[in-house]
Amino acid sequence: MTIDTSQTVPTQYVEANGVRLAYRRLGPTRGVPILFLQHYTGTIDQWDPVVVDGFASVRPVIVFDSAGVGGSDGTTPDNVPEMTGYALAFINALRLVQMDLLGFSLGGFIAQEIALKHPELARRIILASSAPQGGEGVSRLPEVMSEATKVSPDERRLYLFFEQTPTSQAAGKAFVERQSQRTVDRVPNTTQASAIAQTKAIVGFGMKPDPGWSRLPRIPHPVLVTNGRHDIMFPTINSYTLSQHLPNATLILYPDSGHGSLFQYNKLFVEHAMRFLEA
Repeated sequence: MTIDTSQTVPTQYVEANGVRLAYRRLGPTRGVPILFLQHYTGTIDQWDPVVVDGFASVRPVIVFDSAGVGGSDGTTPDNVPEMTGYALAFINALRLVQMDLLGFSLGGFIAQEIALKHPELARRIILASSAPQGGEGVSRLPEVMSEATKVSPDERRLYLFFEQTPTSQAAGKAFVERQSQRTVDRVPNTTQASAIAQTKAIVGFGMKPDPGWSRLPRIPHPVLVTNGRHDIMFPTINSYTLSQHLPNATLILYPDSGHGSLFQYNKLFVEHAMRFLEA
C-alpha cells in the first residue's frame, strides 16, 4: 500500500462560501486532525515537507489555500475577520468537528480568531512566528518587504525568514530547495493582487489596538508559542506578549533563527509540537 506524502498527495477541492478551495489531506484517517494555516503569500506548496510529513506520520494533516490564494478560486479578503470566515467555511465544508490548529505568521492571526469566535472547534493551538492584534511592529510589514527586495531580490525569504548568519542562511537555502521539490500538481504562486490584500489585512490587524491585551485571556486553550530569536517580520517580542497574556501558553524560542524557525529547526519543531499536542 502506497502512503501519500506532501510530495505525492493529490490536490482536492471543496466549495466553501461559494468559492472552490484547494486542499490536501494526508496522514492517518483516524485521530484529531491538524489544520495548517499558512503564512503571508504562502500556498499549500510552500510548507516545509519535513514539517508536513513529520506531523502526518502520526496525525491527520490538512493544508489548504484560502480564497484567491494558490489553487483556490475567489478573491483574497483584505482583512483578518473575512479570512477567518473562509477558514471556518472550509472547516464546515469538510465537516470537521474539532481539530488542532497550526497557525504560522498570518495563519496565527486566523487561529486566534477561530479560537475566539468558535472555541469549541479548537483543541490545542500552535502559534508559530505570529503576533497578537495590535502587536509591536506588525503594521511595518510594507517597509520590511521593501527592505527585503533590496537586500535579497532573488529569494526574499532568505532575508525575511532566516538570520543573516552562515548557518541560518544555509538552512534557508535548504528549505527553499525542499519546498520546491514537488513538481506534479503544484498550485500557482500567490498573485500580486492577493499579496496586496494580505498586506492590507496584516497592517490592519497590527494597527487595531487591543488595550491591555484583553482578547488573549479569552483564549483558554493550551497554546504553544514558537519563534526565532530575531524575527524581523513580526518582532519576537510579540511571542513574549502572547505567552504572557494567553492563560495556558508555553513559549519556545529557537537560537540563530528568525521568522522561519519552524523550517530551520523542522525536525525539532515537529518533536516539540507533537509532545505538546499529545500531552
